[in-house]
Order: sequence, then C-alpha cells, then structure tokens
Amino acid sequence: MLLEEIIIYGVILLFCLLIVWFYMRKLKVESQHVEAKIEKAKQDGTWEPVSLHPFIDLGTCIKSGACIEACPEKDILGIVNGRATLVNASQCIGHGACFHACPVEAISLVIGTEKRGVELPHVNENFETNVPGIFIAGELGGMGLIKNSIEQGEAAVESIVKSGFKKDPSLYDLIIIGAGPAGISATLTAQKHGLNFLTLDQDSLGGTVFNFPRYKLVMTAPVNLPMYGKIHLYDTSKSELLDLWHAALRKNNITQIRENTKVEGITNEGNHFCVATLKGEFFNTKNVLLAIGRRGSPRKLGIPGEGLENVAYRLLEPENITGKKVVVVGGGDSAIEAALSLMDQNQVVLSYRSEAFSRLKPKNREKIDQAAQTGAIQVMLQSNLTRIEPDHVKMTVGPEAADQVMANDLVYIFAGGELPTEFLKKAGVQISKRHGYTVKKHK
Repeated sequence: MLLEEIIIYGVILLFCLLIVWFYMRKLKVESQHVEAKIEKAKQDGTWEPVSLHPFIDLGTCIKSGACIEACPEKDILGIVNGRATLVNASQCIGHGACFHACPVEAISLVIGTEKRGVELPHVNENFETNVPGIFIAGELGGMGLIKNSIEQGEAAVESIVKSGFKKDPSLYDLIIIGAGPAGISATLTAQKHGLNFLTLDQDSLGGTVFNFPRYKLVMTAPVNLPMYGKIHLYDTSKSELLDLWHAALRKNNITQIRENTKVEGITNEGNHFCVATLKGEFFNTKNVLLAIGRRGSPRKLGIPGEGLENVAYRLLEPENITGKKVVVVGGGDSAIEAALSLMDQNQVVLSYRSEAFSRLKPKNREKIDQAAQTGAIQVMLQSNLTRIEPDHVKMTVGPEAADQVMANDLVYIFAGGELPTEFLKKAGVQISKRHGYTVKKHK
C-alpha cells in the first residue's frame, strides 16, 4: 500500500513538474518572440515613444496581460520574462485602454522620455493658461484623441462659465479656435450656456481627426457629447464621425462655425482679447479657447514655386485624381499612404530626403516595398525638391546631390507640421519641455 501511494504521488508530482516545464517553456518562447519584435522595432525606428504612451511600473506589474488584451492596436505592448514591456511605442495613439485595464494600476500615461522632451503649454486644473482668459483643451495640451478631447472641451467651457467673467454686448464671450473633437464639444457646451461665441478652424469641420493616421477610429469607452448624448465610436470611419458632428450641430441649430479661417494671432487688449485672422478680420472676445492640434500648420519646404496651385499638403479624394504625374514628398505614414492611394491611376514618384524609411507602420512598409519592386511607385531616396514649376519639378538626387528635372502635374508635401510654439508665445502663453511628464487620467 505504501509503495502504491509513493508511485501515485510520484506520478502526480511528475505530472505537475511537466505542467510547470511546459508553462515555463511556453513563457520563454513567447518572450523570445516578443524580444524579436522589439529588435525589429528598434531597427524600424518604432520602438522609442514619440508622444503620449504607457509607462510600466515593473515592480507593480503582475503579468496579467490585461493591458495587451485591452489595446485595440497591434504589438504596442508585449510580455517579456513575465513583465509587460513596450514594443512599438511610437505607434501608440494614447487612448489609455491599457491604463484602464490594468488591475493593479501598474501603468501610467506619460508624455516625452528622458531623452526626448515634448514642449507643452502651462495649463492649470481649469484648463486655463498663465494668461487669464486663454484656455487650452485637447491635443495641444498633451491629451489628444477623441474621448479625452471631448471631455476637455466641455470641461474648459464649464470653467469659463464658472469663472464669472463680466459680459459685454460689444464683445464675444468666447472665441473657440479649432473645430476638432475638443472644439466641437466646446461649441456645443457654449451653446448650452447661451454664450455669445464663434468657432474658427483653419481647415474644415473635424480638425486634426482627418489627419489621423488610421482610417478607422476607436474609442475604448463611451463618452457624453454635450447637447447630444452618449456616443461610443468603435471601428468608426472618419466620414461617419463627420456625419456625427454635423448631426450634433444641426440638432442644436449651431451655425457659429467658420471653416477655412486661419487665426494669425491673439493680442491682449487689457479687458479683452483681439483675435486676428489671415483674411484680415478681427474679433474681440472676453475669452479664448485653443482647441487646435499640436502640429499646427503644415511644414513647408521653403523652395521656389511652393505657393503654386498644383502644390498641396493634404490629399483629399484621391479616387478623383487620374492620369497625372504626381510627386509625393515625405517618408512618414501619411506620405506612404498618399502615394499608395494614387499609384493605380497615376504615375507616382515618392521623394524622401533620407536613405531609408523609419517609423513606418509594418503594413505600410510592406506595401511600399512591394510597390517599389513592381514599379507601381518610383521611390527616390536621398532626394530633395529644389524648385516647383507648373509642369515640372527640379530636385537633387543621391549622395552626390545630382540635379534632375522631372515632368510633373501635382506635388503633395507631407513634411510634418510646425508646432504652434511661436503663435502661443506671442499670445503670452508659457511653454516648457517635459521629459516623462505623467498625465493625470481617472479610472
């Protein structure tokens, strides 16, 4: 009997050891797989974060994997040796799903790293800058994306209303600059409180959402849109989002939005502000809410001919462009996606100043490599446009910077955006560079 019990216990122990061995082997294989992804991310330039991203407290992490399951993106996070780690951090879009999912609050959201600082304006808990009467909400303050921006746009206007400013019938109560998620939420809230307001946007309704690098937009939790109700955007297209904005504005009879009106500057006139536009208009207001994106205006190349009608910084309705000789300038996802969308019906040249692409989404890298190999797109690395004419462009190509002339109909420039730093400084708003700045979010 004793021998039988020993054998049974021995078998059970062996079985348990086998389970543990297989489990540990599985963890090791998974860790090696994630480590390989991290090495590739470092080679591709997608490992280091560039904006809002998760910071993992390894001393608190319990390797539940909840953060990875919750993230709607792919390969932003992984598990190595039983601990969560960043993989393709630069592709994080900062919606905070991992933060909300972590059962032990081992994740915080930060902006900037020890090496890479991010310039942010000074904003207090009421979204007011160091200049009384100038407020900031949304992406410019460091918290972009839809849910965060909607909540901040509403909260900022609520703060303005509670500030008890003295109304003046000769002045606007509020000028909202930007008609993205934060600006639309602020617009609806201003209408709710009966403010005398005006909303201005340098482009069109929707703002920076339509420069967002993904066709589909994801919100991890519902959010209340002022004067409209609760919305939950899951796998929502940009056009569907635009329809939602229009529906909310129509429902509340809002017409105080002026598109294609770029603000040139804000001056403090003592008891009010003067908002000047590039059209030569001047609007006097008690308060200003900046709900603009961090990119501000498109970055220009600074070359002759850049102001011609055949030059653009955004691609709209590529399906309507056919039979053209097109040059796309840039090496980021926006440039790659523009070139890919044009290649079937046009002759496309992709010009990029560096010798290799970096920080591309994996699918974009795969597609552009394939398009280059098949000749669907002529990829010209180490090339720089030097002059644009109505029917041709001039550029330098290769390490020797050899001059080249190329027939051309259209030029699309995707060289990134210029931070509105000088615009803010001229308005008196203080800006400082933050390294690893923790963003406060509520569970």
